[in-house]
Amino acid sequence: MSWATHPSAKVEARKSPNRTAGQARKSAPRIDREGNEQKVLVRWLKGEKLHGNPVGVLLEDVTYHVPNGGKRNKKTAADLKAQGVRAGVSDLVIASARGGWHGLYIEFKAAPPHSADFSASQREWLERMEGNGYLAVLAKGVDEAKAVLVAYASWPETVVAGEPEVMPHGSEWRKAMA
Repeated sequence: MSWATHPSAKVEARKSPNRTAGQARKSAPRIDREGNEQKVLVRWLKGEKLHGNPVGVLLEDVTYHVPNGGKRNKKTAADLKAQGVRAGVSDLVIASARGGWHGLYIEFKAAPPHSADFSASQREWLERMEGNGYLAVLAKGVDEAKAVLVAYASWPETVVAGEPEVMPHGSEWRKAMA
């Protein structure tokens, strides 16, 4: 048996010349495609506002991201859970009542083929929000999310029937000094 065909030669061939025995192989940095695409969407919405387009004017100031995901250490994760973080909460919330809905929740995924799995907790959250009078949408990619926002902005403002209830508790923020 020659040295090149010996089983130990295959092991040697797989080792990186820059690694010593026992060192872990370095993986390529993870690309946050979903986060990057969501940044593009938010930047687009800001641009639409600057250009005076209805979607930006109506929705940019009332759109926010819920930073629910990401890697955290166990203590931080436990603290956030104790503070009310919930699995499955949508990525973007649009706090504008339109088309008979109270607002809009968007579960944002990167465009295929890079979209992540749609989890059971995310599906349950969207179902729960629709049950509570919010439009709930799964948008895969920037183009689909833009189409959702443009359509939502085109709908008439939701009209509230009657006078709203007055909350007798809590600090009066209208009178509070900064």
